Amino acid sequence: MELHEHLSASAAEAARIARGVDPALLDGATPCAEMDTRALLNHWILYTAYGLEKRALREPLPAAWLDRDFTAEPDWAEAYAAQLDRAVAAWSDPAAWEGEIPLGDGFAMPAPEVAKMIVKELVVHGWDVAKATGQELRCAPATAETVLAVVEEYAETYREYKGFADPVPVPDGAPALDRALALSGRDPGWRAAAGR
Repeated sequence: MELHEHLSASAAEAARIARGVDPALLDGATPCAEMDTRALLNHWILYTAYGLEKRALREPLPAAWLDRDFTAEPDWAEAYAAQLDRAVAAWSDPAAWEGEIPLGDGFAMPAPEVAKMIVKELVVHGWDVAKATGQELRCAPATAETVLAVVEEYAETYREYKGFADPVPVPDGAPALDRALALSGRDPGWRAAAGR
């Protein structure tokens, strides 16, 4: 269950970062040029906490949640942390890792592949949120390598659906996380004050 360990650690780090978000920064810039911090947080919360649990349970996300402003709710960061705990617990059931998970439009993927992609979402968008709010993401080397492998495998698919921008060059020998960020179209040196 090594992948579950990456999921659990990434969720715990996501909760830590969410708790560190200054509400005054919700309208600020992020490494995702098309989203401010509020929009990024809502996307991150929906898919990495609520979506993560729904995937494990093989249940669809309610359509109304797509327009929900989680950040407008009281104690949203604590609610996110609690939902992440529920989601990680749902994936502790061995049955969650079996078979395929429907993703809509008749498309499905093997459960471990879906879990890996959500680890990528937790880490990459966790980095986005951290950078946008003056924090730093903590990511173990083994988790970073897992994220890099996911980005390498699915980068072109993400780009096709406008989920990733064009790759950014990084120096030879750059850490795995930096390489994953760069391949996903992010500048690992992005700073909020500069907006890039």
